[in-house]
Amino acid sequence: MNDNNSCGSCGKADCDGKSQQPGEQQEDFEQRQALRRRLCRISHKVLVLSGKGGVGKSTVAVNLAVGLSLDGYRVGLLDIDVHGPSIPTMLGLTGTRMQSADGEMLPVEIGDLKVMSLGLILDGRDQAVIWRGPLKMAAIRQLLVDVAWGDLDVLVVDCPPGTGDEPLSVIQLIGDADGAIVVTTPQEVALADVRRSINFCRQLELPVLGVVENMSGLVCPHCQEVIPLFKVGGGEAMATEMHVPFLGRVPLSPAVVDSGDGGHPILSRKNDDPAAQALRQIAQAVGQRLGLKATASEVVNPNV
Repeated sequence: MNDNNSCGSCGKADCDGKSQQPGEQQEDFEQRQALRRRLCRISHKVLVLSGKGGVGKSTVAVNLAVGLSLDGYRVGLLDIDVHGPSIPTMLGLTGTRMQSADGEMLPVEIGDLKVMSLGLILDGRDQAVIWRGPLKMAAIRQLLVDVAWGDLDVLVVDCPPGTGDEPLSVIQLIGDADGAIVVTTPQEVALADVRRSINFCRQLELPVLGVVENMSGLVCPHCQEVIPLFKVGGGEAMATEMHVPFLGRVPLSPAVVDSGDGGHPILSRKNDDPAAQALRQIAQAVGQRLGLKATASEVVNPNV
């Protein structure tokens, strides 16, 4: 579907961009149509959430996007963490500035992966963003409406932790997201917050595609054995308790830390690290839950 096509000519019968809603201002209607035109070119939208910070949510989001792109899917990665955008660092984009053309924001292309982050728009990575709710909402809307994503199989949205303005806004704006992946660590202090995130999704009628238990043990850098540093199995038990799918455990690995700090996600390089294997399996499981069929063999992208 071309971005310039009228929503009135769309063949999707249930599209809410076809007609103006009662009491809706013309400007609001045009903005909603622009949003629908953009999102109609994206087959699947997946949000990555966490109940609290520090559980490795962005690491999971980045490697999920890379893993799906390795299977031949056209993938976009959107970072809407207003106050702590970390995606540019993890993908080696620190210092890269967002470009625009013909009134559109151009995502940064890393091989077959398209990336957009508020960190690519801010003046510097140390700049503090002091925005109230309406400004956050406007920024998120702009990232969805004005970014030239083109045709995508999957858009992965890395949300800030918690259940605040940002995830609420993006869920409401997208409207038909396929679901959320919730990241946790095994400790009860993290699991309590994740239960709230799952109930948040249920209240918004957003399906939970699954739970990822991150930092599930520590990979010894010498023998590659996994040590149960924080406990193991809490995320899986919680998923069973909450009646949501469990996608897998990812052990804490020095290789994951080094690759993220170095701007090269661990899945962008072939290796036998247990964390990389776990992240690869999670990406494949998500692809299956979305009903996607892999179109490429396991080929490492040298550009990531």
